[in-house]
Amino acid sequence: MAISLSDHFTYQKLLRFVAPSIFMMIITSIYSIVDGFFVSNFVGKNSFAALNLIFPVIMALAAVGFMIGTGGSALIAKTLGEGKQKEANEIFSMLVVALAVGGAALSGVCLLFLRPISYAVGATDLTIDDCLLYGSVLLASLPFFMLQNSFQSFLATAEKPHFGLRVTVCAGLTNMALDFLLVYVFPLGLLGAALATAFSQLVGALIPLVYFLRPNDSPLRLTRPRFDLRALARACGNGSSEMVSNLSTSLVGVLYNIRLMAIAQENGVSAYGVLMYVSFIFMAFFFGYSIAVTPVVGYHYGAQNHSELKSLLKKSLTVTLITSLAMTASSILLANPIAHLFVGYDAELCDMTVNALRIYALSFLVCGFNIFGSAFFTGLNNGTASALISFLRTLVIQVAAVLLLPKLLGINGIWLAITVAEALTLIVTETLFLLGRKKYHYA
Repeated sequence: MAISLSDHFTYQKLLRFVAPSIFMMIITSIYSIVDGFFVSNFVGKNSFAALNLIFPVIMALAAVGFMIGTGGSALIAKTLGEGKQKEANEIFSMLVVALAVGGAALSGVCLLFLRPISYAVGATDLTIDDCLLYGSVLLASLPFFMLQNSFQSFLATAEKPHFGLRVTVCAGLTNMALDFLLVYVFPLGLLGAALATAFSQLVGALIPLVYFLRPNDSPLRLTRPRFDLRALARACGNGSSEMVSNLSTSLVGVLYNIRLMAIAQENGVSAYGVLMYVSFIFMAFFFGYSIAVTPVVGYHYGAQNHSELKSLLKKSLTVTLITSLAMTASSILLANPIAHLFVGYDAELCDMTVNALRIYALSFLVCGFNIFGSAFFTGLNNGTASALISFLRTLVIQVAAVLLLPKLLGINGIWLAITVAEALTLIVTETLFLLGRKKYHYA
């Protein structure tokens, strides 16, 4: 039975609604790891290094898609909750056009400056040609990548999260199959990997585009857009936390690598790489849950359904608590087999990675509450509060922690930095929840 945004969400209905988005994020994490596997094992370390150098640039640009998708879906859901379906579709159509045009413009500008950009992020004479090759292909497909990211949020707002999951599975399988075909069977090298990624983004964008262009049974459909600068600004403001989070991740990752090189050299950087793979998969639950619940919050806020807002908040905090405890326990228990899976060939590195995973696991106790808190305020169309949470947890406090803690605790200070950042941010998140009770009537 279909679930509508206007429904009363029991625990069962809530979990059914968010499950596709959670699985979507997990699948996305897995096929990202597969990409790295093929390039590293069948192309070479220099090409793999080039991929890792230029990919953060692409993700930073794609953050615009996350921003408009998440922020726009909250605004559209609020408008639907107010009973203004025609206006909601006009906003939706405008945002899709803005993404396509903006993505093409960003792509063109960055293609012109790709060489200096590549050198700026660390390319050398050994990697510059591969950076230009991989970067050119992915920049050409940037509008599709941005649309793909946004459509996942819009499909949740359209009450079609299961369709969004199927689109993600199609895109992921396309990427994996083409990686195997173009890198392993037909040795096109890094070009093959880039084409595989670009074509999967094309699939992920065109399927929802066709769906929304045709008559469908969802509340949303692409119509003649009406440009509304105020609505565009509100969508960007609502989703600014997603922009901040994605941009901050690239910057903080560079800082972690610099500090680890100074303390533990290549072993430290390798151990951190394993942490990131594990983090992607484990935190997929929190990010997937947040993507799906944001339009639900936005709808009931727009409909002034205060009792349902209160219920959603209580249930979400309960689900987050249970999941956080389970993830932390499993991360600690599975640290040894995970480390052996990735770096079992080096005993010293493996021991360092096991220790890092067990310390890093403590962050799962806290991070889910901050991620949900940011999404909840996005749904309430409070982009300022949402961005503040993301800005603190992904950049300000984390940078301070990774600079200061190693001086006190050595390399363990680096592994602990994320937990400290999340814990301190949680104080801010709780404060914002307390301050917003009277305004939003969720408590």
